[in-house]
Amino acid sequence: MHKAVYRTITVLEAVCIFASSTIGVGVLALPRIAVEAADTGAPLITVCGLGLAFFGAFILTLLARRFPNDTVVRVAERVVGVWLGRVWGAAIALFFIVLTALGAREFSAVVTTAVLPRTPIEVTTLVMLLLAALSVRNNITSFGYIHTFYQPSIHIPSFLIAIFALKNAQPMNLLPLLGNEPVHWLAGTVTVSALLQGGFILGFLGPAMVEPRRMPQVLLYSGLVTGSLYLTMVIASLAVFGSMEIHNLMWPTLELAKTTLIPGEILERLDAAFLAIWVTAVFTTLYSTYFIAVLAIKDVLRFEDHSFLSFALLPFIFMFAMLPPNVVQLYRVIERVGWGGLSLTIGYPLIILLLAWVRGVREERGIREEVDGRM
Repeated sequence: MHKAVYRTITVLEAVCIFASSTIGVGVLALPRIAVEAADTGAPLITVCGLGLAFFGAFILTLLARRFPNDTVVRVAERVVGVWLGRVWGAAIALFFIVLTALGAREFSAVVTTAVLPRTPIEVTTLVMLLLAALSVRNNITSFGYIHTFYQPSIHIPSFLIAIFALKNAQPMNLLPLLGNEPVHWLAGTVTVSALLQGGFILGFLGPAMVEPRRMPQVLLYSGLVTGSLYLTMVIASLAVFGSMEIHNLMWPTLELAKTTLIPGEILERLDAAFLAIWVTAVFTTLYSTYFIAVLAIKDVLRFEDHSFLSFALLPFIFMFAMLPPNVVQLYRVIERVGWGGLSLTIGYPLIILLLAWVRGVREERGIREEVDGRM
């Protein structure tokens, strides 16, 4: 594709893409996950998890600056060799296929429990996957437009709901700040970080950005948006319910919306409005993870177009989504898959970056060259 047409993603669009890709289905269970790991230290462990996730995204921004015309899969092929790079690209595709499936199944579990108890879970799962598959057929320009359009309607109302909920807060519920024993800092940090793996989309935005060298700014701005929302949700849930009560709630953020009143008591409960916002957030996250899987396969197999892959992958994604027998097993699978995925989305890009530095492999202004001993 012609470069003038292909480089269409602005910094603002990239910020919206990253933010809406990481704010998704996991926001409902995040307070419970953090509290189970650190009790009242949930806000601190959330900060640690966000830090680990943004460290992985920072690696991708460095790769994008160093190789502005290549996706992360193509960069791996250049640095470690074609076949090893393609194996990693295939593993990335498989991981995000499974991640998309689990996200769609978690969405269905919430919807059938809270809104549509008589609707088969297969129906809600398939509807969301069909919507994502149709959207994935679009090009990267439309991908940016869609995320930019939906991002304000996701972040702003969600943040306001969390702020309004704080009027019911009990500050003593936040103490002690470091949590009670035992505190599973490592496990909790990794689990929280695994909820934000949609941010791996940064590894595919470089060739489409108008200014790929401004990728670190994209991470800074989107990190503030995502981090502030996740942290506010955890603090508000913990302050309102307390750690003991959160242990008994499957989706504390949804319960938080039920207890929240808009000033002036315009609405008595905000859970219906919050679910509408959350459905949009789930769609944008699944759109991104689905898109990553499709783009990774496209790069590995050297296809010119990715659109036909969207429906080709749909039966496999739906099959994976239906495998967990219940919601308890679903969250166990999500945790294990998320842990394993971090080695692909953080560990391997870090190895690629270090090898590129050591070998002096880089790309500048579209000219590929080997620079001995320099970054």
